[in-house]
Amino acid sequence: MTYIHPFDDELVIAGQGTVADELLRQSAGKIDVVFVPVGGGGLIAGISGYFKALCPEIKVIGVEPLDSDAMYRSLKAGKRVTLDSVGIFADGVAVRKVGKLTFDLCRQHVDEIIRVSTDELCGAIKSIYQATRSIVEPAGALAMAGLKQYVQQQQISNRTLVAINSGANMNFERLRYVSERTLTGEGLESLFAVTIPESPGALRHFCSHVLDGVNITEFNYRLADRHQAQLFMGVSIGSGQARNSFSARLREKGFQNIDLTDNELAKTHLRYMIGGRSPEASHERLFRFWFPERPGALTRFLADMGAAWNISLFHYRTIGGEFGRVLIGLEIPGSDEQRLKMFLDKLGYRFIEVTEDPAYRLFL
Repeated sequence: MTYIHPFDDELVIAGQGTVADELLRQSAGKIDVVFVPVGGGGLIAGISGYFKALCPEIKVIGVEPLDSDAMYRSLKAGKRVTLDSVGIFADGVAVRKVGKLTFDLCRQHVDEIIRVSTDELCGAIKSIYQATRSIVEPAGALAMAGLKQYVQQQQISNRTLVAINSGANMNFERLRYVSERTLTGEGLESLFAVTIPESPGALRHFCSHVLDGVNITEFNYRLADRHQAQLFMGVSIGSGQARNSFSARLREKGFQNIDLTDNELAKTHLRYMIGGRSPEASHERLFRFWFPERPGALTRFLADMGAAWNISLFHYRTIGGEFGRVLIGLEIPGSDEQRLKMFLDKLGYRFIEVTEDPAYRLFL
């Protein structure tokens, strides 16, 4: 049979480029900037080539997730770069290496590549839903996320901007995750860890005097020791400058704090586990794993690990994709470092060690 490449093929690129022809016909050419989702690069290669041949004044900007930015890194390096791993949230553009043809065309015709976070993607999904009552998949909302970031950063107005929606294959179970992350993605919620004295009336004083006039979106607290209390809270504060000002105001009033708005561990796991500190855990190492969403994934993990180490913490959360998010604490003596490395290499699951994460230190 004949293999047809999904993006690195001249005819596939040309076929995808007909989207640009439709845009010109439907807009009479009154377009300033077009935002295009980027995976392997076929769509943006075709669109940018068409526009630069007929309307070179139209800017073509590609949009990639921060954790799947193969085109951005390749253009920056001047050669195709292979990513060690790719993010799974926007699985429609999860490509480790862009095409040779698409890279050459993008290097010639694309004006810029914008990268967006998972939270920004969730905010874009909501924006599209509010405007059209259509639910798009994360990869389908990439261009809208890039458009929103561009408008915010450039402070532009009275321009015609186009975002290409490239997919609506949304897994229903993923909507819960999208909804939870939308507020931070739209800049409507910020997350903080705050230390207050563990004394009668301290919590009431903090809420009534320090947080007076601030809308609280989430508040978690549990007794940990008799000297200091750790609060995990969400507040309706959006921009980076507003977050910095709020954090500085807390410090001025004597409350140490950490901005967790961009902390993936805190947003995916920790906010559901406040109060889980255990004085019994020793030599604990904390890992975030991406488990395949298939029967037997956990069983295989436990079988490969054997009885060598004790599991001191476990939190699993599905996001309706091919991989589930798992947070695992293991009691591992320092002498077992080599065995740990062999176990992780054999397992083959993607992971990140987060033992030094300040949010873990504060709450778990």
